[in-house]
Amino acid sequence: MKRILCFLLSAVCLVALAFGASGCKKSAGRTCAYEITAEYVPETSTLTAMMKVEYKNTTENEISALKFNMYPNAYRESASYKPVSPVYSSAAYYDGKSYGGMEISSVDGAKNWEVTGEDENILCAYLEESLFPGEKITLNVCFLTKLAKINHRTGIGQKSINLGNFYPVLCAYLDGEFYECVYYSDGDPFVSECASYQVVLTVPKEYTVAATGKVTSEKTLESKKEYTMSASNVRDFAIVLSDCFEVAETKWKGVDIKYYYYNDETPAAHLAAAQEALEYYSATFGAYPYDIYSVVQTGFCYGGMEFPALSLISDALNEQNCVYTIVHETAHQWWYVAVGSNQVENAWQDEGLTEYSAALFFENHPDYGFTREQLVSDALAEYRSYYNVYSQVFGDADTRMTRSLKDYLSEYEYRSIAYDKGAVLFDTLRTSIGDKRFFSGLKRYYSDYKFRIANPEDMIGCFEKSGVDVAGFFDSFLSGKAVI
Repeated sequence: MKRILCFLLSAVCLVALAFGASGCKKSAGRTCAYEITAEYVPETSTLTAMMKVEYKNTTENEISALKFNMYPNAYRESASYKPVSPVYSSAAYYDGKSYGGMEISSVDGAKNWEVTGEDENILCAYLEESLFPGEKITLNVCFLTKLAKINHRTGIGQKSINLGNFYPVLCAYLDGEFYECVYYSDGDPFVSECASYQVVLTVPKEYTVAATGKVTSEKTLESKKEYTMSASNVRDFAIVLSDCFEVAETKWKGVDIKYYYYNDETPAAHLAAAQEALEYYSATFGAYPYDIYSVVQTGFCYGGMEFPALSLISDALNEQNCVYTIVHETAHQWWYVAVGSNQVENAWQDEGLTEYSAALFFENHPDYGFTREQLVSDALAEYRSYYNVYSQVFGDADTRMTRSLKDYLSEYEYRSIAYDKGAVLFDTLRTSIGDKRFFSGLKRYYSDYKFRIANPEDMIGCFEKSGVDVAGFFDSFLSGKAVI
């Protein structure tokens, strides 16, 4: 996700030595398939839905219950973890405070179920019998999502409706258990495994739908439209609705590229930026993994947000920030969307690499008016500013990069560490090991961990397979020992 308050990247020298990390593994098979049938009802600001989910136990353990993240419950008035921090509250709530939430009405195929978790954020479905490795089970979940009036991932904006994280999504299975995520307002509190989706959405006929995956059919039913959509190997399925959308589109190497907008004087330029970013990242890291990519102008309190094959771009951005955000969010299609990581515990792993990937794009596309050198310099200056401010106010600044979102004191600290110091890390690594090894490591990271969830040791191992010892280098940055 791109935050508006701060711009970017990094340079500095530092080299450290140590022994190697774990190597890259082969991709795992798909564990989950979703079929969602939903209808958006504007009169009640609700999404009523039924979800059929087929789960295959690809772990080595028997499983007695499945757990799903209920992200819309963060929008409840009583939520302990609010979806937006005070810094962005005025940009998010355009018409005063508004609330939403999720209600589960039934879970067929389970022995029983409950809404649990630290903040009523988990649907736990207890199985009739334990599910052993290799076995499958199908559950049918009926739910209702109430939408708040908010410029956020899930909510009703002034000209569009964002349906990100609108359904119960299976928690990723990490370290022998399902990983539960509360909705931290700073950062992206999402960890999901790849799955296949078939989604049927009914909306008032005046609405245009932008979504993860392709629309395979569109039917007009009197005053309504029914859209059928599908996607494979995606971590989430997101949708944006609007009765104001215009669409600019093109095609590149079999990929349909679309730009949905309602207030843009230069839509062709923004469509071109999306295409050029796809072209560059594909050539640099590996081929774009989907057959469609949509960029959507929408109400959003931050700069932008990534979903599989879909990027949200805030309608409040000026021209320069709009272009930069398109390039940044497009890089996320490689880092987070294709190659997954635990964004809660290691936010730098996707955000820092995405920031630096954007700098690489502008290094090779100078006509946009950005340079890698300036972006790196800006990021380093922002990080040092954070360090100086926090050292003066608190007597010390926490420079660790390996920490959970819950351990950040503010959005400013999160951004300075995950984005700015993260970008400094990758720029310094490139300078230290050289372009050949650096880009070889990134290509291996993408090819070996596409559609999987990689931990930091997996990333380090991919660089080390390029023939260089970088474990100590990473440790110096991640532990906070590096002085930059």
